[in-house]
Amino acid sequence: MGRNLRFLIVTGLSGAGKLTALKILEDKGYFCVDNIPLLLVEKFAELSVMQEGGYDRVALSIDSRTGIVVETVRETLEHLKEMGISYEILFFEASDAVLLRRYKESRRSHPMARDGRIDEGIARERVGLAFLKDQADYIIDTSNLLTRELRAQLEKIFVDSGNYRNLFVTILSFGFKYGIPADSDLVFDVRFLPNPYYVEELRMKTGKDREVQDYVMRTETASQFLEQLVNMIEFLLPNYESEGKSQLVISIGCTGGQHRSVTIAEYLYQRLSGHLEYGLKLEHRDIRN
Repeated sequence: MGRNLRFLIVTGLSGAGKLTALKILEDKGYFCVDNIPLLLVEKFAELSVMQEGGYDRVALSIDSRTGIVVETVRETLEHLKEMGISYEILFFEASDAVLLRRYKESRRSHPMARDGRIDEGIARERVGLAFLKDQADYIIDTSNLLTRELRAQLEKIFVDSGNYRNLFVTILSFGFKYGIPADSDLVFDVRFLPNPYYVEELRMKTGKDREVQDYVMRTETASQFLEQLVNMIEFLLPNYESEGKSQLVISIGCTGGQHRSVTIAEYLYQRLSGHLEYGLKLEHRDIRN
């Protein structure tokens, strides 16, 4: 039917990044429409396919502002299939705490907060959008994503047509003296490794410096630990993904978060960077600026 068209439906929780995503996609050549009524989706899709010389990539945003009704959404998607229009669904989500903070900072009202309570609006919206999340081809959790990281993810999926899996991995170094990161999924204690803090010429350097890395990794114990850590993470990633996990925070800790944890986090990031199907970023929470 008509020409080849990449037809993307962008949806998800309010405040999770849909509008930002549309702007990024628009910059990359997508024709984008925000908050289109469900009744117009089929007509718009038909016109997009039939229009000669038009856009070959389209992104439509639908969300709770349009008054989503599950049966209406289901019928719309079925009609698209019957029309021979292939579509993909991109769903954005974020944690309740992050969404609540974003709304408080922006001072906007939540579309589902009938009595003004943002947290209750978020809860209602989660229930209302559950069907679309279940149908989604891609789920991106923006709780810990910077805009540039979101841009990189979208470019990989929808511009470069790379492989994508619904799992974003954060490797995070930290110091135990400042507390374990609250959002950690896996925590590894590397305080058993040689400590550069006690070497005067290394004390003021960090695990991002080659001299510190060489010192930490000089023992066979360090090399064996890194190999076993990489093997375990590579084993866990597809299993976490198959269970529906979309965010994984791997925290590496030492005493002050300056030397050993930073070194291991840097090495682990390098080793996992080859897994391009997963989103991946590196953070050093307690490193000196």
